[in-house]
Amino acid sequence: MTPRAPYASDPALSRGRQYFETIGETRGPRTAFQRDRDRVIHSTGFRRLRHKTQVFVAPDGDHFRVRLTHSIEVAQIGRTIARAVGLDEDLTEALCLAHDIGHPPFGHAGEYALKVAMADAGGFDHNAQTLRMVMLLDAPYPRWPGLNLSWEVLEGLAKHNGPVASPGWALAGADAALSLDLTRWPSLEAQVAAVADDIAYDNHDIDDGIRAGLLDRETLLAQPFVKKRWEAVKRRYPDVADTRLMPELIRQQIGAMVNDVIAATRERVREEGARSIEDIRGAGRALACFSDAMGAEERAFKRFMYAELYHHPRQTEVASVAQGIVAALAAAYRADPERLPGEWRATLPEAEPQRSRHIADFIAGMTDRYAIARYREVVGPVDLPEGF
Repeated sequence: MTPRAPYASDPALSRGRQYFETIGETRGPRTAFQRDRDRVIHSTGFRRLRHKTQVFVAPDGDHFRVRLTHSIEVAQIGRTIARAVGLDEDLTEALCLAHDIGHPPFGHAGEYALKVAMADAGGFDHNAQTLRMVMLLDAPYPRWPGLNLSWEVLEGLAKHNGPVASPGWALAGADAALSLDLTRWPSLEAQVAAVADDIAYDNHDIDDGIRAGLLDRETLLAQPFVKKRWEAVKRRYPDVADTRLMPELIRQQIGAMVNDVIAATRERVREEGARSIEDIRGAGRALACFSDAMGAEERAFKRFMYAELYHHPRQTEVASVAQGIVAALAAAYRADPERLPGEWRATLPEAEPQRSRHIADFIAGMTDRYAIARYREVVGPVDLPEGF
């Protein structure tokens, strides 16, 4: 087992929580980061990920990824990297599991529609909404709002893609409630969570794209990022049908990317001479990431996936309908807030932009199927393309 690195986050040295908790309130022999992970798992926002889009909106098939299964897969990859590099696995896992809790229904299509609908109220960003969810909206505890997660988890969620120079209103509000040191790099655990996210969706979207019939197998296998590992798989299993080898290809790709990140992270940390977590935060660059060669291959492959899968005509058709559902819900609730459920009406602010942001909070928390049901209730019938 790799020993804890001197630059790993240490739960015993956590900067604490927004609201003080006495030791007697701690249930079970868990570190601060283990409790954070468990709070995420037990949260309402995490459970809702079961019915939120990953790539395919409200998929008919039982085997497609949704936000929940994606987050679990990210956590598995993140833990593997963290363990090899000597980081805190529990903090890494908490960040991986929580990173998409702020996503609205219908994935990025829903996010775009909500951003446009809320343009006059400061817009919308799913990363910042994650902070609103865990610090304010998801409130299972009797004495404070939110999940009261450790500072290190909140910092990682705010900055897992790097420092934030100009935070939007939601992230600025979170930072005002508990300073998150937004202009510096986050912990290595947060950086690992970000690259684990990339590894997960790069590879698992291949599986879902082929399953849906939107990715052409031959075109996919001709991509440089895929071709060399596919040829290695074929040499190893020459008598096995291609259809049965696709899961093995994806495993090989994940393994190659994980090993690359582990090696590249160790090398960058060595180059930086990092001996503490403050060295990580002050490095001025990401230290947990792909090597330059793998990074270039991965970016090229992403361009292929956007062209062939994410922007496929069938996907854009569904995304257009999804955007229409979210936009119409926002317009309907802003025009007549009496249509909101009772508990949301009771806490509706009088003044703008808080009033519209409250409505956006309600919509962002919806699952795909709940959004469709509310649309039919407050707007009218909707013609859903095949695949809903």
